[in-house]
Amino acid sequence: MKIKVINKSAHPLPKYQTPCAAGMDLCANLEVSQTLQPMQRKLIPTGLYLELPKGYEAQVRPRSGLALKNGITVLNSPGTVDSDYRGEVGVILINLSNQEFTINDGDRIAQMVISKHESCQWEIVQELEDSERGAGGFGSTKIS
Repeated sequence: MKIKVINKSAHPLPKYQTPCAAGMDLCANLEVSQTLQPMQRKLIPTGLYLELPKGYEAQVRPRSGLALKNGITVLNSPGTVDSDYRGEVGVILINLSNQEFTINDGDRIAQMVISKHESCQWEIVQELEDSERGAGGFGSTKIS
């Protein structure tokens, strides 16, 4: 699939690091380094503008290394870039650690997965079909 992109950063386009990778790393596009204090969140620009095909989205997800080593994650994970959005892709990062963390220009801050999705039409009914689970909520399923 081809996706139209404008890259206003000085960094290479996101790419798959291995043949079976689902995500591509997104880099920070910063004129000045940004420091996240503990529990602070910031919108970090990438310099990328996308034109996704209809029926597709770009999901912005945390990088596992940043999360494990530094407590840095994507706040609205996964973030969604809709196919009709034409603005700059930004990443909302939060520092869940107890130490400040500095983000520099070009740092790999998140990953992006391109995903197909469906649009639905609601069908109003008076009851739903039974299922084995039924109305059981969080924590209601048990492994036998």
